[in-house]
Amino acid sequence: MDLALADKTVLITGASGGIGRALALAFAAEGASLVLCAGSRGAELSAWLAEQPFADRALALAFDIADAPAVDAAFGQAAARFGRIDIAIANAGVWPVEDVPLAAMSPERLRRTIDVDLLGATLTARAFLAALQRSGPRDDGHGAALVFTGSTAGRFGERMHSDYALAKAGLSGLVQSLKHEIVDLDPYGRVNMVEPGWTVTHMARPALDQPGVIGGVVRTMPLRQLARAKDIAATCLYLASPTMARHVTGQQITVAGGMEGRVRWERDDVDEQAVRDRLEQD
Repeated sequence: MDLALADKTVLITGASGGIGRALALAFAAEGASLVLCAGSRGAELSAWLAEQPFADRALALAFDIADAPAVDAAFGQAAARFGRIDIAIANAGVWPVEDVPLAAMSPERLRRTIDVDLLGATLTARAFLAALQRSGPRDDGHGAALVFTGSTAGRFGERMHSDYALAKAGLSGLVQSLKHEIVDLDPYGRVNMVEPGWTVTHMARPALDQPGVIGGVVRTMPLRQLARAKDIAATCLYLASPTMARHVTGQQITVAGGMEGRVRWERDDVDEQAVRDRLEQD
């Protein structure tokens, strides 16, 4: 099925992480040109990109996602290379591993999480909309698409990680606001968000490797399995497609096995090894 992405340019932040690389591979498979953005892992991203068959239609950039001039400059470089940016995936994020109640959380941790997860996503959206204002809409009626990577933490909260929950919850208001603003620049422009639950990435693996964690996670999910990065990427492909999701905007699609924030299974009903084995099947 043609997603009409082959002639599009997509900018992806947080492209050095597990979901970011899955996004890069998914959009590359559809023929899109790529602007892959990273922070401190920029050299690693560039080395990875150099080995990919689509390297000739991709650009790797490294900058601080919370630095407005740096974000603006990245979009300028992207436009100079590819002419325009049709799709932006605001995916960059951090999840501090240590469990800390808000009363004991340092201002430095709180600010850093908000700077990357909320401010960084907002600056990405700001630069994308400014670039769209400069380029104008496409002549073919394929609207621009802005997709945020949120989290179930923003919907249900996350004990001991209130900084992360706060930052991701803030994206909901941004989506609902920007779905109105983007159409002033492109009448077919769309803004949506994907909300992953526990997803097997390098960021989540240390927590998931702790005994009993997987059993606790899937207790709240009808589907007793963990998401993979490519599950999140597939949903982003759908939301970015001007043919498949042409009438979808302002939506928050949760990709978390049906998680509802309440216990569905008892621990004895969860076979952790079976969940791990399922991850390795493909």
